[in-house]
Amino acid sequence: MKILGISAYYHDAAACLVVDGRIVAAAQEERFTQVKHDASFPARALAYCMAEGGLRPAEIDHVVFYDKPFLKFERLLETYLAFAPSGFGSFARSLAVWLKDKLFQKQGIARDLTLYSGEYKVMGLAPYGQPRVVALIKQHLIDIRDNGSFALDMAYFGYCTGDHMVNSRFERLFRAPSRQPESALGQREMDLAASAQAVTEEVVLKLARSVARSTGQKNLCLAGGVALNWVANGKLLRDGCFERIWVQPAAGAQFSVHTDADVIDLTARALAAGQAIGWHQGRMEFGPRSLGARSILADPRSPGVQRQLNLKVKYRESFRPFAPSVLREDAAQWFELDGDSPYMLIVADVAAAHQRSMSPEQHALFGIDKLNVARSDIPAVTHVDYSARIQTASADDHPRFHQLLCRFKAITGCPVLVNISFNVRGEPIVESPEDAFRCRMGTDLDLLVIGNSMLKKADQNPDLARDYTSGYALD
Repeated sequence: MKILGISAYYHDAAACLVVDGRIVAAAQEERFTQVKHDASFPARALAYCMAEGGLRPAEIDHVVFYDKPFLKFERLLETYLAFAPSGFGSFARSLAVWLKDKLFQKQGIARDLTLYSGEYKVMGLAPYGQPRVVALIKQHLIDIRDNGSFALDMAYFGYCTGDHMVNSRFERLFRAPSRQPESALGQREMDLAASAQAVTEEVVLKLARSVARSTGQKNLCLAGGVALNWVANGKLLRDGCFERIWVQPAAGAQFSVHTDADVIDLTARALAAGQAIGWHQGRMEFGPRSLGARSILADPRSPGVQRQLNLKVKYRESFRPFAPSVLREDAAQWFELDGDSPYMLIVADVAAAHQRSMSPEQHALFGIDKLNVARSDIPAVTHVDYSARIQTASADDHPRFHQLLCRFKAITGCPVLVNISFNVRGEPIVESPEDAFRCRMGTDLDLLVIGNSMLKKADQNPDLARDYTSGYALD
């Protein structure tokens, strides 16, 4: 049984795929749109879940929506009647919205699902069509040589001289006008996508084979927009002209690539040296907490880390507390907690052995002034009342993050790291490597670690920097 769950039109739109009782994937739409609390139909989250499950829309047995509009409307009426005549103004304003849209969400969901079923990019749409116009494309639009070099006939394209990708001559060639944004997708668009994908794969394969023959190299590094066509990348890997293929995750970034062991060691040493690090590893978390997959990490022993990260990275008030991630096996030695807290949802005090007594002068401080008092061995994650919101990290739940904590402990003697969400004020947590790079270029993060790639602050092009100070939404 394959069930697709949808939440939308209120806040934090999301999708979830359950196959035979097992959660295969779940994601919030805001991670892909980078619009915090995005309430729109979760087309991108759906596409992610379907891709993770390797499914097409026709293979889904049931679609479930999180709400029952008529039941909610009935409760709303009962509430207003219970307090009438108070609240009439609110009732009058909301009634129009309910009668116009909310009571008919079922039709809206059906419409959006119909649009979603084709809302992939070319490579995602291609499987729904047939490459029927490959010959037409190769005859009129592109001249492909045996070595993969090619030339486009610019008489059919408008992007060099106008604001549209194609022009009227292109439309006449395919005997139809260009599709309007958000309009329904038909077989014509699917066949065109399948044909464009086939031609792209032909060019990529011919280019790669030519490079392999001329250089004799066994490893290939790809970068740029076409390199993000993972379908073509898969066929290139299976072709065997190169033994190993690596795709740069963020165009424009300067980075170095390391072994698994070196990434863990170098990151732990950078943290011990006081650097703030963006950590982007594997599949993202679901929900509002960063749990070691999309995290900003720092050394909790430093009394200045909390203020530094809040003001220079998160762009928020300096008093905001940070959460610690601790090795599960060491949790009881550092906190008043002897159990699991893998989702950062339990608050406990720092263990008495690691607390520091405050002087009478420090006790007399008022309000935020207390923030500057180091009240434990891990002041960056110790709140003014000695409490902390704890995540325990185990080797079973998160092996790579557990390895990093172990290495940091080996270097410093401390099994704890500052772990805060990888985002800035007003934005959702980053999802893609591109999101992580953009966030890094707008903050004072010293190092960005994406998989086995490490991007140092000093190596990046300053022209790619972003100014977040005037761009975030107010809390």
